[in-house]
Amino acid sequence: MNDSCYLGIDVGSISTNCVIISPDGEVLFEIYKRGEGSPIASVQQCLSILAEQMPESMRIKGVCTTGSGRILAGAVVGADVIKNEISAHARAALHLYPDVQTIFEIGGQDSKVTIIRDGAVVDFSMNLVCAAGTGSFLDSQARRLNITIEELSSRAVRSENPTNIAGRCTVFAESDMIHKQQIGHEQKDIMMGLCQALVRNYLSNVCNGKDIRPPVVFQGGVSANKGICRAFSEALKCDIIVPSYNMVMGAYGAALIASQSYIEQTKFRGIQVADHPIATRGFECGDCPNCCEIIEVLDDDNVIGRTGGRCGKWEGKTGPRELLRGKGPAGPLAPSSSDLETVCGPCSRVDDVPDLIQMCFPKK
Repeated sequence: MNDSCYLGIDVGSISTNCVIISPDGEVLFEIYKRGEGSPIASVQQCLSILAEQMPESMRIKGVCTTGSGRILAGAVVGADVIKNEISAHARAALHLYPDVQTIFEIGGQDSKVTIIRDGAVVDFSMNLVCAAGTGSFLDSQARRLNITIEELSSRAVRSENPTNIAGRCTVFAESDMIHKQQIGHEQKDIMMGLCQALVRNYLSNVCNGKDIRPPVVFQGGVSANKGICRAFSEALKCDIIVPSYNMVMGAYGAALIASQSYIEQTKFRGIQVADHPIATRGFECGDCPNCCEIIEVLDDDNVIGRTGGRCGKWEGKTGPRELLRGKGPAGPLAPSSSDLETVCGPCSRVDDVPDLIQMCFPKK
């Protein structure tokens, strides 16, 4: 075994995933762990597991973080590269399936579709408000029925007569499911009806206006649900590809990005970070009318990273606050996230906000 390897970390709303690959992209270790509301602790626990599994001879030559908690995780571990989840999932899918044209990715709180043409991302979209069809909603329905999410999946695919469920809203879907239970529909038919409703909602909202072409790769936590996979296949009338590493594709893509980033000297702080006393604290910037809440990441009272600002001046900086603060408002009010969506489109949710601010709202 080559002693060089690369680490990808995907910190999402529900889970934290880690993948270690060899220089040629072979997966050596993978971890899928529920975040339990504490992204820093979950990252440290994943590192502890890796420390137990990895041979002492292996050396991590590069690290990339992704997911909604990528900046926080990047500060904790000392990431060489921080990438959005669209890039990471696309990189993993293209590595395994070079001919892929559409990527469905459904996680704990969000849903995305990525359009690939000739090996490059040309378009994407994600749910903006509602969480209908995401992993958290399916989990809540499984708990309400006192079954596991795995049982929900296996029961749904046994249905031969799915019940029609209203799936546009989580509240209406749950009410409709309860009504169908009370009038006597079988549970397996209700489960499959729910899967079909959620797929209809995904295709009509997230995929609205997108050119969906096969091959279609389905990844993210919800791709483990066989009922959802069946519903997609029936709706699109094509095969749905679920990768072997479907639960950790974001982390796999991040590891691939790290391996291809020509990192000469890694900034990785070491597996021993798992045992460090990592903490966070917040303060209000106050340099402009936005009054951003900045989060400082501390390791034994030493600042190792900052995040939370709109203008970018705090991101990743570790110097004294006094040297980073300005002398008050220095330009027009920075736009809100909804402003960026209006001006720049939904891409503002995954690209660097500071760059978009400069592009669309240049200082006068």
